[in-house]
Order: sequence, then structure tokens, then C-alpha cells
Amino acid sequence: MIARGVRLFLADNAPWLGAGVLLTFMSSFGQTFFISIFAGQIRAEFGLSHGAWGGLYSLGTTVSAIVMIWAGGLTDIYRVRVLGPAVLLGLACAALAMAVNQWVILLPVVIFLLRLFGQGMCSHIAMVAMARWFTATRGRALSIATLGFAVGEALLPVLFVAAMAFVDWHFLWALSAAIALLGIPALMRMLRQERTPQSLARETSATGMLGRHWTRRETLLNPLFWFMMPALMGPSAFITAFFFHQVHLAQTKGWAHIQLVALFPVYTGVSILAMFASGWALDRWGTARMMPFYQLPMAAGFALFAFVQTIPGAVVGLSCLAISVGANSTLPAAFWAEFYGTRHIGAIKAMAAAVMVLGSAVGPGLTGGLIDLGVPLSAQFLWIAWFFVATCGIVWIGVHRARRLL
Repeated sequence: MIARGVRLFLADNAPWLGAGVLLTFMSSFGQTFFISIFAGQIRAEFGLSHGAWGGLYSLGTTVSAIVMIWAGGLTDIYRVRVLGPAVLLGLACAALAMAVNQWVILLPVVIFLLRLFGQGMCSHIAMVAMARWFTATRGRALSIATLGFAVGEALLPVLFVAAMAFVDWHFLWALSAAIALLGIPALMRMLRQERTPQSLARETSATGMLGRHWTRRETLLNPLFWFMMPALMGPSAFITAFFFHQVHLAQTKGWAHIQLVALFPVYTGVSILAMFASGWALDRWGTARMMPFYQLPMAAGFALFAFVQTIPGAVVGLSCLAISVGANSTLPAAFWAEFYGTRHIGAIKAMAAAVMVLGSAVGPGLTGGLIDLGVPLSAQFLWIAWFFVATCGIVWIGVHRARRLL
């Protein structure tokens, strides 16, 4: 019966869910797990230390976070079939710029474009669309749409690391640009008839706390938003840092880089299971019961990586990280819609996305600087684990105070 319901849901909503999957997959080319594949080549070509590379990466990412505050609000104005192709075109141009750039001074500009159009806008458009287009089945829609993240994480690192043994890394960035361009006609075909045009979202919107729609200004003045800040910034900062320093991590553990990369499909498989489980659970119980606890497995994962020296130990650590990452793909997007309503969800989530992008800027720069100062990643991972334990307590306080207003 459940399987039949899932098949009907997929069949009835295939074009819109497919658009979400496509956009989240295309975001891969601006995600840290993909860019960091080329960290060794980029550092060698431009003569950068770990700290210098992390600093330039953080600079470009920080600027993209600032721009996201404005750009993310465009999802409240333009339909996905208009905004999506424009973003994919920008992403293709950014990937091509990485392929041809020869000046270190332009490197943070290229990073800015990749992060803005890839990690920022592709992800943001997909998540806002799912939160707005679906209400009773929002969790399922978000979990399916985020499969694009999982597919990108599972396939692209392995394929591109293997390809670098035979092909120059510049060519691989040109190939990435071509893939992004191919996504434009595919997206336009899927959205020939957009499910709920954003210009008509008022007619089908769902309310939040106190039975009303919150504006971005009202959300910023609400204490709950600030209680959520560590939970928004933490995963973005430190999962980004983990993948950003994957080459260095493998060296310090005595592993070949390809050994670590080969574990990413396991990480992806667990995150997919966590995505679907969290999507089903939030449709059943809501986000209020789940938000305070879903980052505890991430704390356990970083604690494990502080000590493990073997590949089997890394599998366990990655699996713990993946549980929280999978839940993080669905819960925050649904949280904003549930607590603040959907009418201004684009502008509200743009602020949240900006915080997450800012976190992804802080993580690599902070950890890279500490590496240069002689603080090993293993010690940093233990501190990060305690950060996530504290974050869960902070979120519990905020949600406990606010849930009575739902």
C-alpha cells in the first residue's frame, strides 16, 4: 500500500520533483566536495599554502553569502522556469572561468561565482520550490529533490578523481560547464507547466506561527531565528571543512586519497536513507520534535574522526556524518515553512541560505589557518564534536519556546 502511494506520488509530480533533483545535482559544481577535488592542483598552480587557499576560498564564499541575501529573494518574484535557466547559465560561465583562469587575483572571483550560482542559488531555488509547491507531502518532496545532492556526492568525486589520472584538470572544469549548459533545456522541458507559479503562491500558501505569514523583517526580529543560527552555520561550516581538507586528511591518516574518495558512495547511501527517513518523519511529526536532535550523529562522527586511523573506522565516522547531513537536507527547509509560513519563504530562506553559505566560508578558512598554526585536524574535529552537542541544546531551547505558537 505504501509502495503504491509512493509510485502515485512520483507519477503525479514527476516533472516538478525532477526539476528539484536536477537543480540540486547541478549545485554540485559549486559545492565544496567537488571544488576540493582539485585542491592539490589549484594550490600547486598558484603556489598557495593550506591557509592561503582556505582564505581565498572563504573570501569568495563570504561575498557570495552577502549577495545571497538579495539574490535569494528573487524566488519570491520569478518563476523557477525563468530563474533556474539563468542560474545554470551563470554556473556554466563560472565553471568555464575556473578552467581558463591563470591569475591568482581572480581566483576568489571564480570561487564567488561558483558558490553563488552552484551551492547558493541552485540549492536555494530547488528547496524553496519544494517547500512552496508541496504542503501535506512537503517532507517527501524535499527528500526526493535532495537526491540530486546525493547523486552528485556519490558519483562526481570518484569519476573526476579517476579522470584526473588521464585528463588535465582544466578540461574537467570545461566539461562541468558543458554539463551545466545541458541542464538548461532539460529544466525548461520539465517546467513547461510550472506546478504553482510563484506569482500565484498567495492563493495556496500555508501559514506559520500565530496562524499568519511572517515577513523577512519580522523573522529577523523573532528570537527563534537567532536560536537557529548555530544549527544553520555548523553543518555548512564543518562538513565543508571536512571535504575541503580531504586530501590533507587522507595524508595525515596515512590513506591514499582515492581510498577516502571511494568511501563517499557509502556516505551518500546513508545520507539518502536519512533523507527519506527524515522526510517521512517530518510529514508525520513535524519539524519541532526533530530539529533539536538531528545533529547529534554529526557530533559522534567528528568525534570518531578525531581518533580513527583505519578505513573501516572512517566508514563508521562517515556514516554518522551522513545521518545528520541527510536530515539537514530536508528539515531546515521545512522548518522555515512550518514556523514562518510560505508566502515570503523565498526571502526568509535566503537569509538562512546566506548564513549557511557564510558558514561554508568560515569553516575552510578557520580550519586551514589552524592547520598552518600546527593544530592537527584530529584535535579540531574533537572541538567540532562538542560544538554540535552544544548546538542541539540551543536549538531545543528555541524550539521549545516557540512551538506553542504553532
